[in-house]
Amino acid sequence: MRVLYPALLTIALMVTCATAARAHSLEEVDQGLRDKEKYFQAVDVEAPAFTLQDAAGRTVRLSDLRGKVVVLNFVYANCPDVCPLHAERIAELQGMINQTPMKAMVEFVTITTDPKHDTDTVLREYGPAHGLDPVNWIFLTATQNQPEDSTRKIAESYGLKFTESEEGMQMHGIVTHVIDQNGRLRARFHGLKFEPVNLVVFVNALTNRTQKPHGHPEPGLWESLKGLIR
Repeated sequence: MRVLYPALLTIALMVTCATAARAHSLEEVDQGLRDKEKYFQAVDVEAPAFTLQDAAGRTVRLSDLRGKVVVLNFVYANCPDVCPLHAERIAELQGMINQTPMKAMVEFVTITTDPKHDTDTVLREYGPAHGLDPVNWIFLTATQNQPEDSTRKIAESYGLKFTESEEGMQMHGIVTHVIDQNGRLRARFHGLKFEPVNLVVFVNALTNRTQKPHGHPEPGLWESLKGLIR
């Protein structure tokens, strides 16, 4: 099993991302992940649009987030098993990214698939309970005029089905979606067993695309982190 020491990860992220333009291109990172990360799926399609609201009732559209990389996941608060684990994985990813200049370039979005039970109070309490930082994370639900199953349909449009049982539980898989600054879905990381650093590397490659190229290429985040993983 590969282990990445947190202190070394922090150093690698902060030093390398400070010179983000020198990192490997998206194409190089994409190929590297295809070879090394079995839970990574490369995608390049327009991300399905959505118009939802946060705990304060503010309308949030996917189009409002253009210019930022979006890390998107779907959960419901009453989920007894995998959703809390997914939320904690998102918090872990956010913690890694927020130690770098990428903090201002990335938005984490969680959408509930149970708008009926995930009230404004539930939405407000969910983040603190799972270690998520509201500085660049939002929890969204259906608007008042949208049907109860609207967010489950949004999840399905992203390729993830939530099937509700008579007991109110939902059968579903786990996927972490990455959307680029132009609103295109670029990757899916399936399940919870992917290496968190691999998603961070992919996000870094996306944020690098907004930087000007450097005249003297130097080892980037991918190479810095490879040497710390074993």
